Amino acid sequence: MSVRVRFAPSPTGYLHIGGARTALFNWLYARHTGGTFVLRIEDTDEARNSQEAVEIILSSMQWLGLDWDEGPTCGDLKAAAKGDRGPYFQSQRSDLYQKHVEQLLQKDLAYERDGAIRFRMTREPVVIPDLVCGQVTRKLTDREEADPDFVIVRSDGKPVFHLVNVIDDLEMGITHVIRGEDHLSNTSKHIALFQALGATPPQYAHIPLILNQDGSKMSKRDLGASMTTYMEEGFTPAAVVNYLSLLGWSPKDDRQKMELAEVIELFDLPQVLRHNARFDMDKLLSLNGQYLAQLDMPAHLQMASQALERSGISLDSWEPAYVQAALESTHGKFKQMSEILDYAGFYFSSSEDISRDEEACQQHLIPDNLPLTKALRQALAATTPFTADTIQATFKATALELGVKVGKLVHPVRLACTGKTKGPSLYDLMAILGQKRVLKEIDRALEQMH
Repeated sequence: MSVRVRFAPSPTGYLHIGGARTALFNWLYARHTGGTFVLRIEDTDEARNSQEAVEIILSSMQWLGLDWDEGPTCGDLKAAAKGDRGPYFQSQRSDLYQKHVEQLLQKDLAYERDGAIRFRMTREPVVIPDLVCGQVTRKLTDREEADPDFVIVRSDGKPVFHLVNVIDDLEMGITHVIRGEDHLSNTSKHIALFQALGATPPQYAHIPLILNQDGSKMSKRDLGASMTTYMEEGFTPAAVVNYLSLLGWSPKDDRQKMELAEVIELFDLPQVLRHNARFDMDKLLSLNGQYLAQLDMPAHLQMASQALERSGISLDSWEPAYVQAALESTHGKFKQMSEILDYAGFYFSSSEDISRDEEACQQHLIPDNLPLTKALRQALAATTPFTADTIQATFKATALELGVKVGKLVHPVRLACTGKTKGPSLYDLMAILGQKRVLKEIDRALEQMH
């Protein structure tokens, strides 16, 4: 049997991290088995759907690298949103749903009441053979015993989730339904519908939910819940995919960092964990830092430039060689690229716009350091060429002449040039800023020391 799985999001908002993890598990299983990954947009809820949400889902999937084998056009988001390729938008499949509803009505497996169409639900317990949860027997609840039948077409003529979900899985030949455990309560209805339609249900695998660190359910307002956070805050897709693959699945060792090819090779449904996963932003940030440090320089420069542009800094007014040198000095220095503004924003700020750390100023830009910094300023003015190596040599020679440790000179100058106590290598950043700018910043610091 050739595996066919699907990811079927509803375009009612951003893509939730739980939805992204569900998409990833389906994608991994398809790639592991050599099967097919189908993307289907469940957009029958006209009141809540939005074109923007469709595009967010598609762009999030593309950002993660989760290419689909069947579904909306991968390369053209506008064409995909219009459904120009394939019947993968439920809103375009109403005739198909109507055909199956009529069959159920003809067989007396559904009936009309108060303008709506209801399905005659079995009164017997439904056994759900789940590949993750095991054998689950779903009995009727006390409330359902009186009337277990449920609506499949509303009085306004719109089909509901249970019906269209099952019909699409049937028509698309889906063999495995991998979805969140919160859908387990729906599965007895879906199995009953499959059987009423004369079809064998697919195999189900309900994966554990993603919870916050405190064990609460992750809501849309919680940290890290939205995929747009990762796309806009300087995460690498590889780090997010790596982390999500380990939320509810384990390769049976303690590794945190795994290459995607290895995850695909090892991923299988029997290794999906039964207990809910806890989302840990600190672990994700640590992992992302490792991936950022591994970026080749062109990829780093591209991500860094995009992060600065999103922060409101236009790089067009700076010389390309200067921009490149400045951004290269930040490679591998932080856990998410959005930190670059705080870390290296001074490169693209005027002297007047640099805000100096007040606590650090009270420690380093003090009268006691005035003669030391003056002597260093004089030495730096005579340093030629003004390179990282010659600057370092000037610091060491001046410290030796003054009888102090180099750090006594480093701290005031770093604070003068960057406004902060941490950042890129001091000698490198001074060379990048250039002699004229460095001397100007030191002069401003000397005034503050008086």
